[in-house]
Amino acid sequence: MTRDGLGAFDWLARAQAAPEQAHKEWAETGIALLPLGKRFNSVYLPGHLVHVAAGTDDQDVVTRMFAELLDGPVIHNRPQNQYYALVEPSNTHTWMQEYREAPMLGTGQFLSVPAADLTGPTGLYWAVRPRIVGDLCAVPSVAALIHMARDPRRAGAR
Repeated sequence: MTRDGLGAFDWLARAQAAPEQAHKEWAETGIALLPLGKRFNSVYLPGHLVHVAAGTDDQDVVTRMFAELLDGPVIHNRPQNQYYALVEPSNTHTWMQEYREAPMLGTGQFLSVPAADLTGPTGLYWAVRPRIVGDLCAVPSVAALIHMARDPRRAGAR
């Protein structure tokens, strides 16, 4: 892993008041519980929505779609078939008015964030790892993915 990649995880850890706690959790359990709303938010993407947008449930195809379309970090909770796109903090209430099927999680909520070396394919892992400090998915790109899943032609293809 590059120094930039490690810097990205230092940056994520600073979401906690005591960043060393996040590093300790990653070292001991592989997962750190980080608060949302200040440094980043997260958009919860149900697996079925992602698979419709991708046109498949093939994990390699889904990962490529995330890397190309979202161009930022995405966590996959494989046992629960859930994805979490890390995005810049924004108004969760405004987002929820348009995208109820993919809620934005923010202030007052927490996210289980895998360690840098957890890259799949089981458990909680990075589908797309953060590459540099401040690396986040653009909110409009996440919205575009949801619009792709809403397209009835895609839904019928599965």
